[in-house]
Formats: sequence, structure tokens, C-alpha cells
Amino acid sequence: MSGVFGGPSAASAPGNGASGLFQILRDGRPRTRAELAAQTGLARSTIASRIDGLLALGLIAPVGEAISTGGRPSSRFAFNPRARVVLAADLGATHATIGISDLSGTIQARHSDPIDITDGPDRVLGWLVEAGLDLLHEAGHDEGDLAAIGIGLPGPVEHTSGRPTNPPIMPGWDGVDVPARVRDRIDVPVLVDNDVNLMALGEVAYAWPGVQHFLFVKVATGIGSGVISSGVLQRGAQGIAGDIGHVQVPHGADTPCRCGNRGCLEAVASGPAIAESLRRAGIDSPNGADVIARVRAGDVEAIQAVRQAGRDIGEVLAACVSLINPSVIAIGGSMAQAGEHLIAGVREVVYARSMPLATEHLSIVQSRAAVDAGLIGAGVLAIEHVLSPERIDALAVSEVVGF
Repeated sequence: MSGVFGGPSAASAPGNGASGLFQILRDGRPRTRAELAAQTGLARSTIASRIDGLLALGLIAPVGEAISTGGRPSSRFAFNPRARVVLAADLGATHATIGISDLSGTIQARHSDPIDITDGPDRVLGWLVEAGLDLLHEAGHDEGDLAAIGIGLPGPVEHTSGRPTNPPIMPGWDGVDVPARVRDRIDVPVLVDNDVNLMALGEVAYAWPGVQHFLFVKVATGIGSGVISSGVLQRGAQGIAGDIGHVQVPHGADTPCRCGNRGCLEAVASGPAIAESLRRAGIDSPNGADVIARVRAGDVEAIQAVRQAGRDIGEVLAACVSLINPSVIAIGGSMAQAGEHLIAGVREVVYARSMPLATEHLSIVQSRAAVDAGLIGAGVLAIEHVLSPERIDALAVSEVVGF
């Protein structure tokens, strides 16, 4: 994965100090001091001072000379994504993937292990730290090269503190100060968010740069969504924006859900729920992975069950389309591996139930980042913190050499 960042996000617009100049250079295109002065309207002396500050931080580097029109050629400068690296972690219910990426989002190394989130924070975060440091060293870096860590968790997270909030499948995690636990071992900024939010960030960075209104839907052991509106990830008041898995659907009837309610979308359309529906029909299907295998083998009953799950998801997404009017809905998570059968069910209902104006230019697609969406998004979360205007201006003012 390379070059996911084409410039500043809506959440990190150019500032007034050195960061303003840096946000312009983040697109990777080399520029001279004169070009930057013309683009910004700043005095050449101000440009020179800010270029020197960014060079000292290592965030930009000289990349050769411009074509001379007479006299000494001018130096050109561009973003230096190799200045530092970040550690990204995508922690799921039964798996964990970590990666090392540079500041452009290019993944340099990765590692996955089967990890049970119910083992608790001590064991899981202990694994993250040890495996993360090992991967950092394997990629040719030391701890001094690490700028930040981004972590995705499979449950609601209070983003400002990084603490899980009543996560239904994470016993022992409620209220745990995840950033502090990790910083006890690796003293860098630690950013934590819900895994589906990070999948949304990762999918947009990977496949839909510039899309301002976007919905990512994860269909796996549970069902959830990440919402991006006007280019900004929407977390909501308590961090559970996009929790569509516990919206009641007509097909749910009295089906009990692990949340304590009945008729929830997750109770009828998640991987385990689809497998359960096949078992009720007399087909021995232990889990979602078996459902996917049956679909790929052309099993008609499995295909029909997956298609119905897509319709149930479409019932909820039709309301989402009217509410937030996205231009792209990407379907990801393990059950998306069932391919077009799931998405066909979603499209069938969304296009039938939504207003034509809302669906005229709406794309409903399978995730292009696929299994990497959460990992890429965790990297985005960390990088956007490291390269935020506030942080860069603070470092420039303090005249820190390197960061």
C-alpha cells in the first residue's frame, strides 16, 4: 500500500505557522522557495525560515534543483515520509494484525496472530507491545524512529481518552486506559478508536481519496459502520455513531441478540447468525467461515441465506442513505468474502427503498482495501496526529531538532 495521503485532511487544514507550509508540501510535489512564496503570499524570508524549521524536524528534504533560467538553480523541497514511522494495530475478536508504516502510509512490515480479545487487556496489549517492537526491529528501525501508535478495538471507544466503553465482546476491557498501558512500555502518543471507524478511514485513504460522504459497513461476527461526513469521521457523543448492528429489522422478529434486545440486525445478518439460520434448516454450518466456503462452492441454501442477510442490512442502510446521503457505501469484514451475493441483497433493498435523488450517484461496493482496511486506518489515525498542524507548529516553535 503506498501513497495513501495526497494532502491534508479536512481535520488538519493548513495552519498559520510552519504547519501551513508543510500541509502544502504533503502532496509530495517538490517546490522551490519562490513557488511556495507565490502560492502562499508569504515573504521570501518567512518561507526560508519555515523551510529551515521543517528541515530541522526532518519532515521535508531537498530533492534536487529546479531548472535554471539563468544564475544559480533554486533548490526544491518535498515531504520526507521516511522521517519517522508509526505502528498500526488492528485488534479483532479473534485475530490481531500489526504493521509498520512510514508517514505516507506505506506499510513496510506486517505480522498477524490469532488473538482472543476476551483474554483481556494485559495479555492482548502485552502481545501488541512485544510483537510491535519485534516488527519495528525487523523493519530496520529502533524505538527512536517510532512517532506514534494507532490501535483499533472491536468495541465502542471514548476517542478522547482511548478507553473502551461497555464493549459487549470484550470482558475486562471496560474503562481500561489503553494508551497508558501501552505507553508504560513504549513512550509515544497512542491513539485508539473503534475498529470500524478505522476501517472507514483506511478504505477512503486506500481507494476513495477526496470522497467527502462515505459509509463503511463491517459484516463479520458483529455488524457496525463507520461514517464520514464532509470529510470528517463522525464518532458521536459517546463514540458509538454508526452502531447499526443493534437497529431492529422486520426480518429479525423475536430473535434474541447478545445486546439483550430482540430483532437486531446483528442477530439475523452477522456471520454467526447466517450460520445459525442454515443449522435451523438442517445444514451443519458451524460458523461464518463455513458459510463463505459453502457460498464459494455454489451451495444454493448458503447463497440464499447470504442474499437475505444482505437484504436485512439493506433495510437499515436505506435509512442511512436518507439520513447522511453518502456517495459511496463500502461493505467489508469477513462476510464480505461471500462476494456479490451479500452486496446484491444490499443493493436490492437500498435502491428500491431510497429516494432516486439519493441513489442516482450512489456506489455500493465491496471493500477494496479488504482485510487491510483496519490496519491502514490505524496508521492514518496515528499519522494524522503526528502531522497535525498543532503538533508541527508546537515542535517548530520549540526549535526541536527531529521529532
